[in-house]
Amino acid sequence: MKYRFYILILLVIAFSCKDKPKDLLHVKNDFTKQDTLRGSITPERIWWDLTYYHLDIEVHPDKKYISGKNTIKYKVLSANKTLQIDLQNPLVITKVTQDAKELKVIHVGNAHFVQLLKNQKVGNTESIVVHYQGYPKEAKKAPWDGGFSWKKDENGNHFVATSCQGLGASIWWPCKDHMYDEVESMRISVTVPAHLMDVSNGKLESIVDNGKTKTYNWFVNNPINNYGVNVNIGNYAHFSEIYKGEKGDLDMDYYVLKDNLKKAKEHFKDAPKMMTAFEHWFGPYPFYEDGFKLVEVPYLGMEHQSSVTYGNQYKKGYLGRDLSGTGWGLKFDFIIIHEAGHEWFANNITNKDIADMWIHESFTNYSESLFLDYYYGKKAASDYVIGLRESIKNKSTIIGKYNVNNEGSGDMYNKGGNMLHTLRQLIDNDEKWRSILRKMNKIFYHQTVNTIQIEGFLSSETGFDLTPFFNQYLRDIRIPTLEYSIKNKILNYKWTNIVDDFKMPIKVTINDKKQWIYPTEELKKMNLEFENSEIKVDPNFYIYTKN
Repeated sequence: MKYRFYILILLVIAFSCKDKPKDLLHVKNDFTKQDTLRGSITPERIWWDLTYYHLDIEVHPDKKYISGKNTIKYKVLSANKTLQIDLQNPLVITKVTQDAKELKVIHVGNAHFVQLLKNQKVGNTESIVVHYQGYPKEAKKAPWDGGFSWKKDENGNHFVATSCQGLGASIWWPCKDHMYDEVESMRISVTVPAHLMDVSNGKLESIVDNGKTKTYNWFVNNPINNYGVNVNIGNYAHFSEIYKGEKGDLDMDYYVLKDNLKKAKEHFKDAPKMMTAFEHWFGPYPFYEDGFKLVEVPYLGMEHQSSVTYGNQYKKGYLGRDLSGTGWGLKFDFIIIHEAGHEWFANNITNKDIADMWIHESFTNYSESLFLDYYYGKKAASDYVIGLRESIKNKSTIIGKYNVNNEGSGDMYNKGGNMLHTLRQLIDNDEKWRSILRKMNKIFYHQTVNTIQIEGFLSSETGFDLTPFFNQYLRDIRIPTLEYSIKNKILNYKWTNIVDDFKMPIKVTINDKKQWIYPTEELKKMNLEFENSEIKVDPNFYIYTKN
């Protein structure tokens, strides 16, 4: 009972870190029915498989109001006549139809249970149309506290954007709002005042001039997670280039406020550099059919699939700061590199449950180091990731609570990146590490996954049983501590602060000679050549030392 009490205390410790992007939720234990309806694969979700969305909305910036509909196509997996759709207050569903017949909807908070009249035959593809309207939640501090950002540019033009990770896409459009089921393709139609432009995901199909308004029709060819869908509205200028990538020609498009066009053309040179480095490390960009876009927005930025949003003020680093404190963080624009890295880890490989969000953030955090590795070398990359340790809190676990839409600790960024850097040392072969990352993106291409799958893959590819390793860094807040001492030309050493079966080897330098030692929780001894032997522990391993 005492152990359970301490665990509960740890779970309610709030994590906050103003210096890190998208560290947006604290861990809590007061979960509600709404948390379960939002975060679990309910009986009203599991029986149907998403195949297609057509989100068709009109945005009224003057009123901060939206209205429209979402056509939802799905394949019937098993017999059921109740279907869960999610939409958050204060938006309201005005009606739902199937085959032009209006259906009854039972509203339970933000979950809406559509009562189908038609028999749902297994194997059939069916559709419903959800009409809705209202004043969506306004983002207070996007992207951490998401919703609609209703801003204006310096010329007084409306400058509008959405962001909704964690909070959920249902904050602004009706959908099946759970990460496990990605829609296979999607059309996004956004009607805006005629003098403005909408930029959304995928490729632009057409622009329809309605007189006082224009409708921008975008099509997404690839599976996409709900929070990756976005609307960006502004007085944009557009420029583009063709990137010669691993799968051929890739359209790279840039949408920026017109006043920023000149500096964007210079500053956004980091984008093709990013693509070169990440295709090297991770394999082909996962969405060639949809292209790659950087879109200026009135907040810091987010990893919206094929429509990465940017608001880093055209500065190197993170709003002009180096988060690592080493100087290397000022060699690149943090938002371009980090958010684009999510195209591989978050958009290509996506967590099924947000409790496993480390899969998104730990790998993408480490992608910053790998970018530096590609252009500036291994020492620069190592210095950078080691420098990020200053921000690690170790107050709650990286993995959150399952089935209640709960993220784990914000340590999933810097601690997660250092965990992967430590794993790279254990592999001790950079080409093998690179091949593992590339294979991972190939094996799990366009899939939703959980931690167990990723752990199993990495154990298989490395040849190590990494279960204790991940238990230590993902499911425990303690950092393994190497305790050692030298007496009478004998090195005594062991691990403390470890989980069961943790036996990680560690690289040390003894009298200028590099070698591995193999500590366990039991004290080990090693004969040394000299009485005054000097020992240095490789700093690339994320551990503590005590002597």
